[in-house]
Amino acid sequence: MATVLIIGAGGVGNVVVRKCAQVPEVFDRIILASRTVSKCRAIAEQIDRPIEVEALDADDVAQTVALIRKHKPDLVVNVALPYQDLAIMDACLETGVHYLDTANYEPPDVAKFEYKWQWAYQDRYAAKGIMALLGSGFDPGVTNVFCAYAQKHHFDEVHSVDIVDCNAGQHGQAFATNFNPEINIREITQKGRYWQDGRWLEIDPMSLSQDIDYPEVGPRRSYLLYHEELESLVKHIRGLQRIRFWMTFGEEYLTHLRVLQNIGMTRIDPVDFQGHKIVPLQFLKALLPDPGSLGATYEGKTCIGCIIEGVQGGKPHRLMIYNVCDHAACYREVGAQAVSYTTGVPAMIGAKMILTGTWSGQGVFHMEQFDPDPFMDALNRHGLPWKVLADDAVPRLSR
Repeated sequence: MATVLIIGAGGVGNVVVRKCAQVPEVFDRIILASRTVSKCRAIAEQIDRPIEVEALDADDVAQTVALIRKHKPDLVVNVALPYQDLAIMDACLETGVHYLDTANYEPPDVAKFEYKWQWAYQDRYAAKGIMALLGSGFDPGVTNVFCAYAQKHHFDEVHSVDIVDCNAGQHGQAFATNFNPEINIREITQKGRYWQDGRWLEIDPMSLSQDIDYPEVGPRRSYLLYHEELESLVKHIRGLQRIRFWMTFGEEYLTHLRVLQNIGMTRIDPVDFQGHKIVPLQFLKALLPDPGSLGATYEGKTCIGCIIEGVQGGKPHRLMIYNVCDHAACYREVGAQAVSYTTGVPAMIGAKMILTGTWSGQGVFHMEQFDPDPFMDALNRHGLPWKVLADDAVPRLSR
C-alpha cells in the first residue's frame, strides 16, 4: 500500500482521485493539492473514503518540496498545467520521489511540443534512484502502449502508425474546449508535423485533413496535428517508416477558432490593456466554459486508437487497436466527461504500475518502454476496454 500526492484539481484531477480511491489496495493514502484548495475540497467531499487536501502553488519548487516532505508520498502525479512540469520534476528530484505526468512540458512563451527539457533529467533521476513516467494519459499514454502491444504480439516489423482521435460528443455549448482551453488552443494552432522516411515534415496548421471511418462512430473529418507521443515513438518502435496524428474537429468549432485567431484572441504574447499586460489567450480561457463543467450535458462517444501497418510472418498486416468511451457513462461514474476520463484513468493505471513495482526503473521513461501487457489488462479492468480490428476491417487512410 502506498501514498500518492496528486497535483491538480481540474477535470482530469477529479478523475484521477476518484479512480485511485477505487483501488484502496494500492492507493492507501491520497493527498490532492491545487492552487485553488476549494476545488480539492469539492472533489474530496464526493468520495466515500478520506482524501487529504492542500493548497499549493506548483510553480514554487520550495512549496512543493515542503509539501512532499510533510506527507512523504511514494509518487507524485502531476495533472496540473504543462508549464509546471519542470518545477514539479525539480521538487521530486530534490526529495527523491517518483514522478508521473500526462502531458509534456510546454514553455509559456512558445506553443510547441518537445521532450528535450524533460529528457534532460535522465541522468539526475537515475543518479537519485527514482523514475519519471512521462505522458501517462490516453494520447500520449495509452496510444504509446497500444503501439508497444502491437509490436510485441502482432508484428515482426511495424512500418507505419496513424494515431486517430475522434470526439463525436455534443455538449450543447456554442464553443468550448474539452480540456484546458489555453493548452488546447495552443496545441491546434501550431504547425502540424509528422515523421516519414527518417525526417520530420512540417505543414501549416490544420491544412491536411481526410475523412476517417471511426469504429462505433462513423466517418468524421480528421486533421493532421503534431502531438508529443510521436517524438518518443519514433525512438522506440522498431522499423518505423512513418507516424502521424489525426484529430477530429467540427465545422462550428473551426469557424469559432478562425474568428478568434483573426481578431488576435489566440495570441500568447502579452498586450497592453488599460495599463495592464494581459495574454489574450489567457483572457479567453477565463471567458470559456470550464471543461470540468461540460460533463452533465455531454452526449455521444469518443474513439481513440492506433492504425498500424507492417509485416507479420513475411506478409503485409494491418491492425487497429482502439477504445470507445461514452460521455454520459463517464459522468455517471465519476462526474466527468469522456475526455477527462480517458486521460485520468491511464494516469491512475500508470501510478499503479509504478507503486506495485510492475514497471520500474531509474531515469526518465515513456510508456512504450515497458511491458505493455499488464497495462493493457488494467485498461479492461478499470473502465477503458480496448478492441482490435485486423486487415480488411481496419479503416483505410490516404497516403
